[in-house]
Amino acid sequence: MRKFVLMVTAAAAMLVAAASASFASALVARVDVSSQTMTVSKHGRVLYTWPVSTARSGYITPRGQYKPTRMHKMWYSRKYDMSPMPYSIFFRGGYAIHGTNYVKQLGRPASHGCVRLHTANAARLYALVKEVGAGNAQIVVTN
Repeated sequence: MRKFVLMVTAAAAMLVAAASASFASALVARVDVSSQTMTVSKHGRVLYTWPVSTARSGYITPRGQYKPTRMHKMWYSRKYDMSPMPYSIFFRGGYAIHGTNYVKQLGRPASHGCVRLHTANAARLYALVKEVGAGNAQIVVTN
């Protein structure tokens, strides 16, 4: 009887862990700084690959794995002359993924550290994060 209870407990723990892992990565936005692209996957299926702009020379876009910390349909940067940041998804302090009007710069480093997207793509990503919930979304920034 004791072995049976241990086996059932272990099986339940594995199911909970597997479910948590799948929910935690329901939506993944992978930013590749070297190629200046973002790939968005939902439940492991690639939905989009978009050009982005990350930090230009003298600035950094932090590498790592993050969860969205806050979201704003429209945010204005107090640090950079109230520059508009539509569809902002903040992931580390003042660093965010957001839309930009400087679409000619997409595909090459141009920002102060944020990840810039075409505003229409930022709106799509914002809607996806809202759909799955910020706790089920992950932002991965790599070289």
